[in-house]
Amino acid sequence: ELVRQGEALKRTEQMVDKMDQDLKTSQRHINSIKSVWGGLVNYFKAKPPESRPEQNGTPEYYANSRLKEAMMSSKEQESKYQESHPNLRKLDNSGLLTLFYTEYLVSSVQSDSYPKNQHLRAYHQKIDNNLDEMSSGLSRLKNLALGLQTEIDEQDDMLDRLTKKVETLDVNIKSTDKKVRQL
Repeated sequence: ELVRQGEALKRTEQMVDKMDQDLKTSQRHINSIKSVWGGLVNYFKAKPPESRPEQNGTPEYYANSRLKEAMMSSKEQESKYQESHPNLRKLDNSGLLTLFYTEYLVSSVQSDSYPKNQHLRAYHQKIDNNLDEMSSGLSRLKNLALGLQTEIDEQDDMLDRLTKKVETLDVNIKSTDKKVRQL
């Protein structure tokens, strides 16, 4: 959605630039119509540069690299994540909870990191695997959030630039309108 909004902002900025260029051209024409001296000044004055036409009618917009990288890595991890997601796979937890509590009390006295009981050891390893998956998911979310933040900051700068251009264009349009009414 942010990339789409960025594309819309870029198109809007290009339209405002085109409007400003058209306004400058109309100002030249008004000066020519207004007096002979204005026509001579316009004749010897350099013409404003022509704006280049856009390819296929759509401007190119590129999201920031941090967001693109985060989206790419997220899509790569998506299938792996869905295969291992606890809500999307069948879990067999029958009897593990009671086994956990009884063996935990016995094994808590021992100094080993995993209990010696085979079932309880498997349960602890399953918990560790789930924690690793959670860590991977949180890392993915962090990267996406940082990418989104960077994109939002860039679009905020684009909005500030666009606001200044629109304000300037508004003043110029009012001035040109006033000059046309005086003719």
